[in-house]
Amino acid sequence: MSCFITGELAAAEAGVAPATIRKWVQLGHLRAAGRQGRKALYRLEDVFSAERVARGRAASPNHPPES
Repeated sequence: MSCFITGELAAAEAGVAPATIRKWVQLGHLRAAGRQGRKALYRLEDVFSAERVARGRAASPNHPPES
């Protein structure tokens, strides 16, 4: 089961500004999974994945993820 969170909470969880979440959406690193009224909702796991991509820490197929 996925946890859906607002952009503000997503920013807090990722340690970035809410504007960074919006930028990740613009760049295609993150996509809203739903809406609550006018607010976009994101899956927490998608936020962490976007953070890894945006920071250049995505694991390549030849390298296992860091622990």
